[in-house]
Amino acid sequence: MNDTLAQTAPQSLVLEEPAEDDWLFTPLGDPRGYIEPHTLSELWFHTGTACNLACPFCLEGSKPGDRRIGRVTFAEVRPFLEEAAALGVRQLSFTGGEPFIVKDLVRILDHALAIAPVLVLTNGVDALPRRLPRLRALRARPHPLAFRVSLDYADAGRHDAGRGAGSFTAACRTLQLLHAEGYHVSIARQMEAGEDRARTEGVYRRLLSALQLPADLNIVAFPDFGTPGSHPAVPHVTRSCMTTYQTEATRREFMCAYSKMVVKIDGRMRVYACTLVDDDAAYDQGGTLAESLGRRVMLRHHRCFACFKFGASCSEAKEH
Repeated sequence: MNDTLAQTAPQSLVLEEPAEDDWLFTPLGDPRGYIEPHTLSELWFHTGTACNLACPFCLEGSKPGDRRIGRVTFAEVRPFLEEAAALGVRQLSFTGGEPFIVKDLVRILDHALAIAPVLVLTNGVDALPRRLPRLRALRARPHPLAFRVSLDYADAGRHDAGRGAGSFTAACRTLQLLHAEGYHVSIARQMEAGEDRARTEGVYRRLLSALQLPADLNIVAFPDFGTPGSHPAVPHVTRSCMTTYQTEATRREFMCAYSKMVVKIDGRMRVYACTLVDDDAAYDQGGTLAESLGRRVMLRHHRCFACFKFGASCSEAKEH
């Protein structure tokens, strides 16, 4: 693997379209690694970077009133849901920001649940509990609704240091409420450098037991992806990396091999290659799902290295 550190580029929230040589080759001239998508089994929607919290580490840079990625409406999302249905998409997932501050979200979920199982990512603070009465009406829809609640650390002090006082207790209470209502729930946590994964997750399992939640809840661990527009110096993922350290089977497990994300940027609904690259316009793959299909995904973004190194994935889809 080429361990030459990437050059630090100027800070910006949306990167310029790269020159062809930068897109296809590293600064040392090595061919970049890439993924050839083999299907579209999961479709993500970014509901907007507006949020009820302002976490300094947020990989989307979300905060109250933020407009880097616009809030979506039912009318804007519906064509993509219907196109996804026609393409046989098997999972629909929603992220933010905080999806539950979006006015049309329940209506959007109602439509989505007629198509496929739905996963919603949430911080579990304030906005979701207020929507629970309306969500109950969705239990009759053809497919199940699931939630992933952010619980950065299994310690109230550490969690609240980033998300605000009381947010740990609120998130835990939301997990309990959702479980009591019969929804499938999971947890998103932060991964620490050099951590003992088994030990860390053991602490979470003990917390889940104390909360009277199933000890086998899925826990999705995320490395530090950096904030939007940041350019941490990481090794380049070359074509050699993807053939030496990955196999055809493991390459098919990269999220960009089977999923896309719909985002609203500058008032336009666009399809991006991945949930983690919406700060780079080079990953804009078109205005429809059909236009985005079959587009090779170059592993140029610094977050691609996190996926390569840690096997990081936002997805909980079981079939792709």
